[in-house]
Parts: sequence; C-alpha cells; structure tokens
Amino acid sequence: MLNRADLRGRIPSAAELRATLPRAEVDVDAVLHQVRPVVDAVRDRGVEAVLEYTERFDRVRPGRIRVEPAELTRALDELDPAVREALEESIERARRVHADQRRTDVTTTVADGGTVTERWVPVERVGLYAPGGLAVYPSTVVMNVVPAQQAGVDTLVVCSPPQAEFGGLPHPTILAAAALLGVDEVWAVGGAQAVALLAYGGTDTDGAELTPVDMVTGPGNIYLTAAKRLLRGLIGIDSEAGPTEIAILADETADPGHVAADLVSQAEHDTLAASVLVTTSEELADAVDAELVHRVKQTKHTERVTEALRGRQSGILLVSTVDDGLRVVNAYAAEHLEIQTADAARVAERVRNAGAVFVGPYSPVSLGDYCAGSNHVLPTGGCARHSSGLSVQSFLRGIHVVSYDETALRAVADKVVALADAEDLPAHGEAVTARFGGA
Repeated sequence: MLNRADLRGRIPSAAELRATLPRAEVDVDAVLHQVRPVVDAVRDRGVEAVLEYTERFDRVRPGRIRVEPAELTRALDELDPAVREALEESIERARRVHADQRRTDVTTTVADGGTVTERWVPVERVGLYAPGGLAVYPSTVVMNVVPAQQAGVDTLVVCSPPQAEFGGLPHPTILAAAALLGVDEVWAVGGAQAVALLAYGGTDTDGAELTPVDMVTGPGNIYLTAAKRLLRGLIGIDSEAGPTEIAILADETADPGHVAADLVSQAEHDTLAASVLVTTSEELADAVDAELVHRVKQTKHTERVTEALRGRQSGILLVSTVDDGLRVVNAYAAEHLEIQTADAARVAERVRNAGAVFVGPYSPVSLGDYCAGSNHVLPTGGCARHSSGLSVQSFLRGIHVVSYDETALRAVADKVVALADAEDLPAHGEAVTARFGGA
C-alpha cells in the first residue's frame, strides 16, 4: 500500500534527503491572493465583512460573534460524562507538564554597579484557534489554553468556526472544553476571517467591543495559515502549521500491528497527512503493508486514510542500520517521531530533529495527542530542525533590563566610544561622554 524506497547501503547527503524524502506539498504563497482580499475587507469593514465571508464559507450567519456565556455553561452541562472525564484528565496532565516550563527572572552582575536582568513577561492578550473542518478538536483547545494560562497571559479568546447544525455556534464540545478551562470568551468565527478579526478587532452586532489580540496560535487549513503569514508582525504567531506527520523508526523487534495502527491514526487527520516508516527490516515492512490493507478496510475514514497513505507524502524507507535510520529521521524532522527499536530509549537520545519523540511500543502518538501531558501543537514540514512545539515559552517575552550606576558606566565609557567610532556612529559615543562633561 505504501510507496517504498530502498536506501540500504546508499544513504544520501542531508541536502539530498531534504529534497527527496516524502513530504506533503503545501504552497501557502499560491493562496495568498485569495486570502488578502478577506484580510483587507475585515480590516476595512470589520464584523460585517466577517459575517459575509462566514456565510459564504461556513454556510451559516451567526447572530453575533461572541458566544454567550450561558452557551458555554450549557455545553458543559450537556457534555458526555466520559468525554468530560477524559478532558479533565488531559487538562490535569498538561498543567503538570507545562507548570514546570515557567522561566524565572535572572539578574547578572556584569560589573560593580552594573546589572542586566532578563525578565520574562507574558503576552497580554492571545487568540487561540480550534479548527472545525474534517474533525472537531477539543484537545487543541486544551493544548493552546493550558500553556498560555501557565505563562500568565492576561486574557484569552478561543476562536472556532460556527456550525450550521448548532445554530451558528461552534461545536458544543469546543465550547465545553473552553468552559472546563475557565475561558469565558469564545468567538464563533473560523478561517482567514478569524485571524483577521483577531488582529484588527471590531464591534460585534450588539455593539460590544471585540478587542484585538497580540498573538494568534493554533492550527488550521492553508487559508488560515496564509492569513497568519499576511498578518505576522501586526500579531505574533506560533507557526505556519502544515499537514500532520508521523515518522516511525523501527527494526525487526517492532510489532507490525502497532506500527500499522499508528500510521493509520495520523492518516485519518487529512488526505495530505504524512505517514512514514523508516526501517532496517524488509520483513517488518512487508508485514506492516499487510496489516495496513486489513486496518484501512476496517477504519471509519477509509477513503481519507487510503488517499493519505498512497500519497507521495507517505512511504516506507529501507535502511541498512539504525544509525542510518537516525540520519534519515533527523533529516526528515518529523512533527511526531516514534522509536520502536531495541534499546529505544538509547536510540531516542540521539534524535536531534523532531517536534515530539515517542519512545517504545507503549508511547503511541495518539497518547501525545490527548493525555501524555505533552503538547500536540508541533512544527511540521521539517521546521522541527529549528523550531519547537507550543509551550509556556511561546507566550513569554524575554526583556533585558539594564541598570548601571555612574561608576559602572564611567568604567566602560571608553569602550563604548571606541566601538561607536569604529562603526562611524559618533553620536552613540557622545551619548555616553555627555554624562561626564564631554561634548
């Protein structure tokens, strides 16, 4: 079922691997011309433009953007008790992990009378996006809200597309998740118009202010990603997230049933989802292919999964050794990387590039999606080579606070002047010497 490439005995260079490894092709630039008019219209006409685009794209026109608090309460009251219990467990575990990420201020004494303090200050207001397309993601509400709250963000607004079947409200499970997390501001708006409204703010249909945010986080489709790109600078963003990815590094000790199940689990997200197996064992590759044939027939979203697994972004790569496999997965830099090999913990220590690493047969990616305590908003498209997943740090800004007294400044004044002159910026030096009777 999966495309197969044999790299045994001939691992390409890092540059060749980056160019040839399976990857979904997502061209954000190609849709910018479609998204720019939406962003401009929301900037110029506010909520009226938002409602027009919402009616066009979501086939529903909500009466107002901000969801009434009573609707959040009702959604939580009506939530399936088993789902509520699962969300509460997910929230509790995520809070425990993210609480340990909070940074503390550090003051360094550079010289007598001269200090530099690094203060960690949270973003003041953040918009958190929860998609509502092929699936509903209350877990994404958890993964966005928890680190923002642990960072100390002052106010949060959750955005999610309105649903015609729910009277123009976001999906009730999204509303219930927000209520569980203590978020009382939810906007019924999705897609590019949601990002634009978060960036520019506006006036709701009842005259209430929709206050703009300083930062927007959360995954979405290519149009939402394009809006993030267009508005970056006016707002901060977490990333330009692409289709989900799973890579599995496995040897002959791996269970083909486990591997196949995990590949299918990510393929059901989207037809562009990438499922990649890197293995030293041709026998395992054959067994996984056989398992996939059976599992894909039995799974709920058979057509979607089939298209994803047969796409050019998915495949099996045969390698000679686990060391070669590590070279491949480090070049690939998957959003999710599973290690299913002998001595998996030791192998995992050698991974440099991955959004998150899942070690051994009992740490599937789906655990991280919901209840591991880790965050599932992760870099895609190879960005794990240089970027991290969403965390408390995502919502903090480091500010250097410089405090020098007269003696400390005088002691370094000649160095400042020398460097200013070297850069032909004499006024920089004069700003120092003026304090000591100079020009």
